[in-house]
Amino acid sequence: MTMLLLTTLIWLQTKHFMADYVLQPEWIIAGKGNFKKPGAYVHAGIHAVATAPILLVAITDPTWIFAIASGEFLIHFLIDHLKAIHGQRQPHPVNTRSFWILHGIDQLAHHLTYSAILAIVAWGADIIP
Repeated sequence: MTMLLLTTLIWLQTKHFMADYVLQPEWIIAGKGNFKKPGAYVHAGIHAVATAPILLVAITDPTWIFAIASGEFLIHFLIDHLKAIHGQRQPHPVNTRSFWILHGIDQLAHHLTYSAILAIVAWGADIIP
């Protein structure tokens, strides 16, 4: 069980880096904080779609995988939307302490989401067939 959770965590964190930094072109970034632009939806979708195969290691029920990935889509979208709206109302230059605190809060919220996913995996590994 410990290796299962550790492996899942490593894959989720690697996925997070790829989706949040590598696979995020300017048009996606520009679409955050605006419900009418596709960027934020695509970004959250990348996260959700990339999470699904990671969960296959621990959970075999596709309904649970879909539910968890859908939950991540919604939560990731909301975290990024709130950060974008705040940044539009109160811009924080990248070289300021406030920027890095807000960035850290954003990343902490995402990683707490992964902690919740790990709790579901731990529960599901014993209960879900």
